[in-house]
Amino acid sequence: QVQLGESGGGLVQAGGSLRLSCAASGRTFSSYGMGWFRQAPGKEREFVAAISPSGAFTYYADSVKGRFTISRDNAKSTVYLQMNSLNAEDTAVYYCAASGRGGSSLSQGVVDSWGQGTQVTVSS
Repeated sequence: QVQLGESGGGLVQAGGSLRLSCAASGRTFSSYGMGWFRQAPGKEREFVAAISPSGAFTYYADSVKGRFTISRDNAKSTVYLQMNSLNAEDTAVYYCAASGRGGSSLSQGVVDSWGQGTQVTVSS
């Protein structure tokens, strides 16, 4: 399994942007599908975005399509989530996730490793 650590969360005004990063330990990062989930207060954790091990395929929740972009740098063992046009509904703790079964499996909630989470707060 890989160990994951997120960074880049914070407070931003509505309409603004943030970029989250997730650094992974281990030598097999490039074999894992990687993704992001989020959990707002009082709500269940939900899928946000995922990317295949090579980066060729990406998957997004309908709520973030066209606003968020997931990418990865296998040489740096890091996955990113660029978030644009943020709104109050995007306020949540964002979790990095890894799956040994590829990116599409993450969109189905199949996760092998979780990060500790980073808070994103969007003020309206």
